[in-house]
Amino acid sequence: MKKFFSLAITLAALLFTGNSQNTLPNIDIPYKKFVLENGLRLLVHEDHKAPIVAVNIWYHVGSKNEKPGKSGFAHLFEHLMFNGSENYNKDYFKLMESIGATDLNGTTNEDRTNYFQNIPVSALDQVLWLESDRMGHLLGVIDTARLNEQRGVVQNEKRQGENEPYAISWELTTKSTYPAGHPYSWTVIGSMEDLNAASLDDVKEWFKTYYGPNNAVLVISGDIDAETALKKVKKYFNDIPPSPPISKHQQWVAKMTGQHRQVAQDRVPQSRIQKTWNVSPWGTKDATLLELLSSILTSGKPSRLYKRLRYDEEMVNNVSSFLDNRQISSQFYIQADAKPGIELSKVEKAINEELKKIFKDGVTPEELNRVKTQYFANFIKGMERIGGFGGKSDILAQNEVYGGSGDYYKTIHKWIKESTPADIKRVANEWLSDGEYALEIHPFPEMNANLSDKADRTTLPPLAAAPPVKFPEVQEFTLSNGLKVMLAQRSSVPVINMNLVMDAGFAADQSSKPGTARLTMNMLREGTKTRNSIQVSDELLNLGASLGTFSSLDNSNITMNALKTNFDKSLDLFADVLLNPVFPEKDLARLKKEQLLTIKQEQSEPFGMALRILPKLIYGEGHAYSNPFSGSGTEQSVESITRADVVKFHQTWLAPNSSTLIVVGDITATELKTKLEGKLNSWKQKQVPVKNIGNAKAPDKKMVFVIDKPDALQSILIAGQLAPTGQSNDWVNMDMMNRILGGEFTSRINMNLREDKHWSYGAGSVLLNTKGQSMFVGYAPVQTDKSAESATEMKKEMENFIGANPATQEEFSKVQSNAVMQLPGGWETNGAVIAALEEQVKYNRGKDYWPNYANKVRSLTLKEIQAAATKVIQPGQMTWLIVGDRKKIEKSIRDLNLGEVHFINTEGKEIKTF
Repeated sequence: MKKFFSLAITLAALLFTGNSQNTLPNIDIPYKKFVLENGLRLLVHEDHKAPIVAVNIWYHVGSKNEKPGKSGFAHLFEHLMFNGSENYNKDYFKLMESIGATDLNGTTNEDRTNYFQNIPVSALDQVLWLESDRMGHLLGVIDTARLNEQRGVVQNEKRQGENEPYAISWELTTKSTYPAGHPYSWTVIGSMEDLNAASLDDVKEWFKTYYGPNNAVLVISGDIDAETALKKVKKYFNDIPPSPPISKHQQWVAKMTGQHRQVAQDRVPQSRIQKTWNVSPWGTKDATLLELLSSILTSGKPSRLYKRLRYDEEMVNNVSSFLDNRQISSQFYIQADAKPGIELSKVEKAINEELKKIFKDGVTPEELNRVKTQYFANFIKGMERIGGFGGKSDILAQNEVYGGSGDYYKTIHKWIKESTPADIKRVANEWLSDGEYALEIHPFPEMNANLSDKADRTTLPPLAAAPPVKFPEVQEFTLSNGLKVMLAQRSSVPVINMNLVMDAGFAADQSSKPGTARLTMNMLREGTKTRNSIQVSDELLNLGASLGTFSSLDNSNITMNALKTNFDKSLDLFADVLLNPVFPEKDLARLKKEQLLTIKQEQSEPFGMALRILPKLIYGEGHAYSNPFSGSGTEQSVESITRADVVKFHQTWLAPNSSTLIVVGDITATELKTKLEGKLNSWKQKQVPVKNIGNAKAPDKKMVFVIDKPDALQSILIAGQLAPTGQSNDWVNMDMMNRILGGEFTSRINMNLREDKHWSYGAGSVLLNTKGQSMFVGYAPVQTDKSAESATEMKKEMENFIGANPATQEEFSKVQSNAVMQLPGGWETNGAVIAALEEQVKYNRGKDYWPNYANKVRSLTLKEIQAAATKVIQPGQMTWLIVGDRKKIEKSIRDLNLGEVHFINTEGKEIKTF
């Protein structure tokens, strides 16, 4: 099987920039399919590049199976499945974290519910035992208390989602595009009333009806052979009886006619137009063609709507289109956010004009060939992963559940290869020329069977011997211009990832204007001496490559993901963007406007508000880390940035001798060095300034800052303080400590506020990784009427952690085991290895950091973890920042005596109170 997979990847490597149909790859994900006597379908795919397996189970049930008045039930039940089963009546996440699971989650949509995790192959028996136990042995542990707990968690998830800008659109669209009684006429998360009405009997009936093996597909992908997988699955699943027969809708498009128009207001900074059509369902030829049309409209700068609305006429700062691909009916969306001063009618008129051009004249062969290449490039890159969203187990599961065959994607690929401009014109006319729902969202006026194989259910099966933990071998060399290069050679897929890490970042804005680093890196993609912005984007799409230019707090980066067959041309483009930007005045003006709009958006979003202000409150004026953590700057600073400022930043900070190029992929060191010397030899060394990231002064007294967000459904609680640098020798100790307190799902803060109190959808703490003095932050988005109580609980957890209730051996052993066992899965992809190496480079952790990481973690003691807690957590230095509805929370927050209370606006300026 391994040879067949390698052959498939080799075929995939045939993807390059030619335009004819036969240059597109023939992709194959080999698998074997088995059907147990109870109806469970098992698909097994072998991938031996790492000692991990993905376990991905899809139940063919989603919100479309609910009845009117019972909305939100599928999603609520997904949560209940993580709370324990009859023979393992404990939280599922706790065990998964202890055995090194990665890509661990469960999700629900209209059509299916899935549960997935990547695990060391040694843990496969335990995970299959657990998955089978909650499939076949769940009802005995579901009680009213457990139902009420998860009901509260889901309701807070709903509040959190509805607290986001533009969230109103999903409820309005759902109710306005499908007739009453249609399975898609209610949202997946459901209504508060229906969630409150869900009873224990409803829960049990739902489980009996939909969670049987005959309504499930199990995919195992990774370092295992098919016969071994089948034997294990039979052992654990074979004695589970099937559920009753189920009736299902196959197709119900509910195509609309005419135009349905709706206008709404929300607390958002910009007006948005959204256009929606009900179209052909998943797995049909027309839905496939509509996906290609969506890319032609808005994928990349050469796309029709992006080029006109955002680039040429600068009417919007965001325009997108997508196909929400569902099983019985899909929806096609176009949405655009108008810049201030631009009427939505003007934006919509332009959208309609571009659609009419396609209705009349169709699309060009060049446009279609570009998006075909883009589609296959994205598909191949997703195949690098065995699990998670878009990985191979996900692909096989989706195609088996919806298409009846794990390789149904081959039919879709055939349609894509054979599609013509005439096909795109036809589906555009058939589906988008009539039956449109148009939604305008404007800023609120106040704001701009066989039972022979049975598993022992009395105890978990033991873990097998853990696979060896081995970080990929890294080769290092230095180019003649002083650029350090790190290469991890991997040939599992014909892809090469690059990340140029430059010592600049938002902290460099201290010597310029806040927002300059972010703006400069964005400007790199806006044209070179030989390519304009559209040509850069067009060439990337044709090469099947992606290029990113961005800054973070401490560094500025240029990244590239390229197909091996197109690496030379991709590297040409990478070097051109780095060395020859021209920073056109017109594009600078456009991107400045977009950055100003980003600031407005941050000022309207609760966490965005907090992250703009918190750094200044913690680090104080004048520190390199005191600007907004998004790097967007302030309105005043961005307005003042000139082309000369951007050019100066590029010339001052981007130097080979202060940079490291990290490469992971299918290339040898000799090949890479030769190519890099040829492409980057004109990049010359220079002296780079030193950033002021020295220690800041802790506050003299405890302070509480409150930002008023009228009618907010939640309060955002943040408590922050200074902490040791990410370059500390005992960083691993501090990281392990934080995992126990607030860094993992089963951490103390989250289990208290989410699982025990169900006042929050998710809470925790973060120890920021920074070159200079770090920041420790506790956070919790909570329901408004529990703001003060939640702050009390969060404060108590932090104080007790260094006092009356320090970390226990059980807690430490769990995170210690998890940190080691998740490493093989954490290093599965090229991107993950690059991220690990970037962390090593950023914080000067040495070349032995990752190879010795597992041994370092294993050697830690509980005493060291407890000492790390007292080193980091300083309750007397905590600064609180709370975003919420002042009129509802002010009195209770004052009564807590957390510190001196100040009311500030979204830019941190104090508001006088009377």
